[in-house]
Amino acid sequence: MEINSPAPHCAQDHICWGAHASHPDRHRLEVRNLSVYYGSLLALDGISFSITCGHTLALMGPNGAGKSTLIKALAGLLRPDSGEILWNGSPLHDTPGEIAYLPQRSDVDWSFPITVRALVEMGRYPSLGLWKKFGRHDRDIVEKSLHALGMESLADRQISELSGGQQQRTLLARALCATSKVILLDEPVTGLDPKVTAEFYQVTKDLNEEGIAVIMVSHDVQALTYATHILHMDQRDSFYGTKEEYMNSDKWKLFKNTEEDRIGGEKK
Repeated sequence: MEINSPAPHCAQDHICWGAHASHPDRHRLEVRNLSVYYGSLLALDGISFSITCGHTLALMGPNGAGKSTLIKALAGLLRPDSGEILWNGSPLHDTPGEIAYLPQRSDVDWSFPITVRALVEMGRYPSLGLWKKFGRHDRDIVEKSLHALGMESLADRQISELSGGQQQRTLLARALCATSKVILLDEPVTGLDPKVTAEFYQVTKDLNEEGIAVIMVSHDVQALTYATHILHMDQRDSFYGTKEEYMNSDKWKLFKNTEEDRIGGEKK
């Protein structure tokens, strides 16, 4: 199934976020029959979907279903054993700079002595060439990304002094410095309180309105409010479709009941 519903125009030439060149109104990320093994263990089994700019795809499902594996394969951190990842019909990793990856907060050393601005600037490094020299264009992108995430007033603060929500906004600002096309989020609201979680999801919605596609892993059913499409993954089979189709499916009913039982058990 493909995403064919209307979407905003893609962000152009990084006027808002820092794109690298003019491009068509619609871009498509397509995954075809993607499989990944860890040794002899099949972690990802023949996954297929496509997403265009201006949409959010939520990856749902139980632990061990391969959601984070899929995100890492899209980010180029894992090499698929079979299948294709295409950007506008060409192999994705032949066209660098189209995807930015926001890791789980627990994967970042927040005690490292670096300011918010310096961390965000790292998002520009792949675009700087051999000498890694910042120009005015790069500085403008950093400032616009900080402003877009409401972090400009904290730009000179050490990352160790940030709250959980501020940490996520900083990582997202860094991702915006790297691309204006597709952003990958791996469990972005883990450990955040409900208010900050809702604020973070609103940011992803704002990115959609700027024409940026978002793909996020989440166990949080609140993600459904902000997603346009769902890829529900489990070890038996997967469901891919619009949010409305998913919420009318047996997959959603079973997953919702399972999550309610899990949350209820944690509260006892």
